[in-house]
Amino acid sequence: MLELAILGFLAEGSLPGHELRRRVSQLTGYTRPVSDGSLYPAISRLAKAGLLERCADPGAGAARYVLSLTDAGRTELLNRLRKPADHEITDFTRFFTVLAFLSHLPDVSEQHAVLRRRLEFLEEPASFFYDGDRPLRAEEVPDPYRRGMLLTARAISSAERAWLHRVLDGGEPTENASFPLDEPAS
Repeated sequence: MLELAILGFLAEGSLPGHELRRRVSQLTGYTRPVSDGSLYPAISRLAKAGLLERCADPGAGAARYVLSLTDAGRTELLNRLRKPADHEITDFTRFFTVLAFLSHLPDVSEQHAVLRRRLEFLEEPASFFYDGDRPLRAEEVPDPYRRGMLLTARAISSAERAWLHRVLDGGEPTENASFPLDEPAS
């Protein structure tokens, strides 16, 4: 997902490494902090594969680089967005990384195909806790903290499914839309 985030942010314009690191860290948040030990090797792999270019930043000295997406990098980004791996659909944090860059797909039907995969996953019965193969509902779990996990997950899933239905049913614009936010998401 780190590589997808790098490609996605560079699709929006060239960036110096430190700015790219800041944006990736903001996207992944506190759950998956981005270290230099993971970011810079990922940048090197992508550069070696011809997906991005590193050019010296003339205004920042010899040690600073500006990173740019190549045509091959843009193609790779679009391919990854069109066909995310199953674990990128089922894992909440990974899916949010896909979702952050899904608008780069020029075809709304391709965007919706990805959203339908996520919705299908969310509509399958699941739980963190099971009785054999049967998922347990929050009301069946005596431990208050585990019940809290299930209630929180249910609320998040319900809100996400409602949003997905609105988008897929045409109730929420997906093309060239920009919405002012009153406050940042927390």
